[in-house]
Amino acid sequence: MAGGKLSEIPPDARLLSPAKINLFLHVTGRRPDGYHLLQTWMQFLDWGDRMLFRTNRKGMIQRHDEHPYTLPAADLSIRAAEVLRQAAGRPELGADITLEKRVPPGTGLGGGSSNAATTLLVLNRLWQLHLSAAQLRDLGRGLGADVPVFLHGASAWAEGTGDLLTTMCPPAGWVAVALPGVAVSTESIFSDPGLRRDHPPVAVRDYTAGLTGNDLEAVTFQRHPEVAAAHRCLSQFGPARMSGTGSAVFVPLPTREAAEQVIGQLPDGMTGLAARRLNRSPLQDWMPEPES
Repeated sequence: MAGGKLSEIPPDARLLSPAKINLFLHVTGRRPDGYHLLQTWMQFLDWGDRMLFRTNRKGMIQRHDEHPYTLPAADLSIRAAEVLRQAAGRPELGADITLEKRVPPGTGLGGGSSNAATTLLVLNRLWQLHLSAAQLRDLGRGLGADVPVFLHGASAWAEGTGDLLTTMCPPAGWVAVALPGVAVSTESIFSDPGLRRDHPPVAVRDYTAGLTGNDLEAVTFQRHPEVAAAHRCLSQFGPARMSGTGSAVFVPLPTREAAEQVIGQLPDGMTGLAARRLNRSPLQDWMPEPES
């Protein structure tokens, strides 16, 4: 998608702001400032929110919601637009952001972080700011720990606080994702005194050998029995795993048909979906040109 003119985008075009899953998530330590050190492997899904952008030069940044969820007035998409405009020193720039939210908040699927990254990438192009990938990453780090991987644009092994990324592509395929219907607070899980924070570092071979997991599951399961129930349900069909701090739980499967069959067997009151695993973000064409 070359160029940066709004007129080049069809008026009804909605961009996929993809969800992500954590194939494993270990807490390896905690810094003196309270931030946790992690190891995780993140992969995108071909499902997520949809966003539509229209620019203006009246300095107005507004969000138009097309979903049933209650979001803060200054959610991550609005905050991303504001920090981008501030970084560019262009107070006259504005945008109308239509958000069709399909990723429920508090599910550990990175919906808000993906919205922030999508906003940075798209408005950088539409506002013709030409910020580099490194500059966008710096802005993204200040918005949330998961924003950098969505700006990275490819499946990644992450360390540090989640911002030290190495492109690494796990197998493709499908997942069945169960949504237990509860919103999990990331802050409450990471602040729980029972959280394990000393997992020794692992390598890819450990994941392949089935020696990894999600250190947050024990705390989330205790606080939210619905998430534990979803995990037990999906474990009948393969190695189920919670994504992030939850509440979403997924199980890898080889085909769409297999994933849909699992979703069809979820108990009453639990929703879910079948999604393809992606190693390349659908927003790849919006990434800045590689730095020389």
